[in-house]
Amino acid sequence: MLSQFTVEVPGQQTLADLAFSFPKDVYPVGRLDADSEGLLLLTNDRRLNDQLLNPKRAHQKTYWAQVEGTPDAAALALLEQGVTITVNGKAYRTAPAKAILWEEPPVLPDRVPPIRVRKSIPDCWVAITLTEGKNRQVRKMCAAVGYPVLRLVRVAIGAIELGDLQPGDVVTINN
Repeated sequence: MLSQFTVEVPGQQTLADLAFSFPKDVYPVGRLDADSEGLLLLTNDRRLNDQLLNPKRAHQKTYWAQVEGTPDAAALALLEQGVTITVNGKAYRTAPAKAILWEEPPVLPDRVPPIRVRKSIPDCWVAITLTEGKNRQVRKMCAAVGYPVLRLVRVAIGAIELGDLQPGDVVTINN
């Protein structure tokens, strides 16, 4: 599902397809690319939007990334120090992040469509917390240290967590 209300290609699902009546002035705070899943906040509060999107405010976003292979301590240290990725055709050094290797895979709903699985290459899960949000940043960071992302789930934006919400669930939060 695209994290927007308008269709770009016929047949794509968007937020407008959810069984929820959104106010006309609501819009997504940040985006998830079409291959990513997880928490998406929608608001009509311009102050909240600024708090969460303004790079000067550097709020945390946490992702669970299923990666091909098993990152070693050196790869995790590189992610934590920041790595060089390409943003808009230019080299960009990411800010330090938190990266933790999961011992057990998280419990998540099945992905539709499922990820590709190769029997000869193991995979594992890494929790990554960022304070910035460049386009496809987690995917680019993991690839930069040699571990391409197979599945990516955003599980927290600041103190708001995905919890046990399922794909398509909508919860109203009043502040």
